[in-house]
This record gives sequence, structure tokens and C-alpha cells, in this order.
Amino acid sequence: MKKILLGSALTVILLLSFWMFSYFFGKGSNDGSFETTSATEMNIVQKTVATGSVKPRHEILIKSQISGIIDELFVEAGQIVKKGDAIARIKLVPSPTTLNQAKSNVDLSQLRYQDAIRELERQRKVNKEGVDTEQSRANYDNALKQEQRQKQLLSEGVISAQEYERFKLELELTKNALDNAKINSQNNVKSFEMNVDIRRQELDAAVSNLQLMQEGVAGNTGQVSNIVKATVDGMVLDVPIEVGSSVVERNNFNEGTTIAELADMKQLIFEGKVDESDVGKLKEGMPLLLSIGALDNQQFEAILEYIAPKGLLENGAVKFEIRTALKPKEGVFLRAGYSANADIILARKDKVLAIQERDLIFDEKGAAFVEIEKSKAVFEKKLVKTGISDGINIQITEGLSSKDKIKVQKIQGVKSEE
Repeated sequence: MKKILLGSALTVILLLSFWMFSYFFGKGSNDGSFETTSATEMNIVQKTVATGSVKPRHEILIKSQISGIIDELFVEAGQIVKKGDAIARIKLVPSPTTLNQAKSNVDLSQLRYQDAIRELERQRKVNKEGVDTEQSRANYDNALKQEQRQKQLLSEGVISAQEYERFKLELELTKNALDNAKINSQNNVKSFEMNVDIRRQELDAAVSNLQLMQEGVAGNTGQVSNIVKATVDGMVLDVPIEVGSSVVERNNFNEGTTIAELADMKQLIFEGKVDESDVGKLKEGMPLLLSIGALDNQQFEAILEYIAPKGLLENGAVKFEIRTALKPKEGVFLRAGYSANADIILARKDKVLAIQERDLIFDEKGAAFVEIEKSKAVFEKKLVKTGISDGINIQITEGLSSKDKIKVQKIQGVKSEE
């Protein structure tokens, strides 16, 4: 019984072995035939891909010049605004110390202004009465009398002409001194008038500052100084604060709180990064095609305008930043922050003879060749010269014609589905 079972088992094993041999070797040989193909004329574009995002060329951060609390917002994200449009109103919350200081400044400015007015009135009176030119006028009158008397003596022959010239010169000097004294008197009046104007401006500024703290309005101009306005035309990209939020003023020591972000969405750029192996092939002015993930079947033209002079190490690879000018399409709205891929055309050949790269064979010296069919299932190697490649197809510059039948190179162990 055991011998019968053992014999049956051996028989089954032999049958299985024969079947497996037939399946893998008999079928794999496939009657010794090979697939062939021919070189065809096509367009080949060699390109590299940069990943990045779409951004406005200029983003403007709107900040406040005063500190306080957001009392009202007049815009929201996506809204179009013009230069000078109101963005937000700020409610000032001054401290008691600051408010008292502002009141003290108003009182002090008032006293200085009144004192400047009194000094101006005094100087005008001095100028009108000629008090500050009195001595010069007296000297001139005395010199005039002396000159007239000496002139009479000269005509009578009592004194010489030389002696008379000395008194005449003295008269001219005293006259010049009187004229200068009058000019100085007028200049003093103008100086005091200017001082009054300065003190008036200081008073107006102090009063405006106090009114701004109390009411948020500068009374001397009528302008609402606690209203934050747009500085450029554009679209509101973001309003990162809400009503009731505190804001800090922008000054030399503080960047201030951003109230809104504005940008001209008609001027867009693409910012991306390329690998160091490709950056040497790039030049400013090269054309690009942008594919945006959020917009299916849409491509946008762009021009490369900037290549970073310094690379950055990212995940073990050196990347270089690039920037391109984006050409928008009519009727297509692009949003800031869209992720995009840029196909940068490194080289292009139109209507050239090409084959698939899989059919190329390289020897140990790096020479490229293909296998050409001479007769049924008989092939010989033929050297070829290649041009640019797009990663799938490669240009053949020498060694092949469209009539040659090329052996299709298959990866061993992979069965053709055809």
C-alpha cells in the first residue's frame, strides 16, 4: 500500500514539473520572434521642473500710526480698494498720564503763544516810533549839518576841497548806518512775526493732539486721524485682526500691527526652486510654462527674470530660488498662494528623427548603438549619435533612417502584454 501511495506521489510531482517547465520556458521562448520598431519624426523638448507658488509682485502691509483698539473694519478679504479708501477705525485709549501731559502741553503752548504776541506788538511799536534807529538818525542829522556848514565855508574859500571831502565822506557813512538800522528794525519785526507763527503752530498741534486723544479727531484740519486708509490700489488679501483687537503704532522702534494686506493681483510672479544640477542651464529671459494644481488643464506662460546667486540646502540637496513674470489669461482669476510647477524649456528640437531611450544600448566605453534587423530574427549592432532627450524619446543625429527596423529592448523577466 505504501509503495502504491509513493508511486502516485512521484507521478504527480513529475507532471507538475513538466507543466512548470513548459509554462515558463516554452512560453517564454515564444517561437524565437522579436518586436521591432522604427525611428520616427517628432518634436523633442528637454525641460526641467521647478516647484513653487504664485505670489503678487508687491504685497503692502497696512499699519496704523496710532495705538488703540479696532473700533470698526470697513473691508474684508477679496475686496477691491482704491488709494485713500478707509480700512479701519481705531479707538484711542490714552492713559491718564498721557492725557494730563497733553493738557499741560496745550496750556504751555498757549502761554508761549501769548508771550510771542506781546513781544511782536512791542517790536512793532519800537519800529514805528523809531526807537531802535534813534541814535543812527541823530548821527546822520549831525553829519548833515556839518556837511552843509563845511560846504558853505568851501564856497567862501575858508577851507580846502580836501578838508570838505572828509565831512562829505562822514555824511555818507552815517547815512549808510541809518539805512542799515532801518533794515535791522524791519527784520526784527519779521523775526517776531515768524516766532508768533511757530508758537501758533505749536498750539494748534497741542490742541489737535489733545482732541485726537479725547475724540479721535484733529479739530484744526477736520481729518479723522484715527482712520487707517489704503496706501495703494489693489485687492485686500487678508485682514488678520478683528474688531476689538489691540493695535500698536508703527514707529522707528516697532513694526506695528498689520491691519490689512493689499496687493495688485494683475501683477503676479511665480517663485520656485530648482536643483543645482539644472541651474547652470538656466538663463534670464527663458520661457516657462506654469501648471497650477488648482486649475486643471490650464497652462500659463511666464518669463524667467531672476536666478538666486546663492543656493540653500534642503533635505540634503542644494536648491536655487528662481522668479518669473507671470502672464495672466483673460477671464482666469489666479489666487495668491496657488501651488504651481514650472516647466523650464532647456532645449527644443522640432521634426527630428528620434527613438525611445529604452532601445539604446551603451557599451563599456559609453558609445551608443542599436540593434538593426538584417533578416528574420537576425540583428546586428549599429553605432548612432544622439542629441537631446526628454527622458522618454531621444534624438538620433547620425546612424539611423526611418526605414531601419530597430529591435525593441525589453527588460528580462518582463513578459510583453501584446
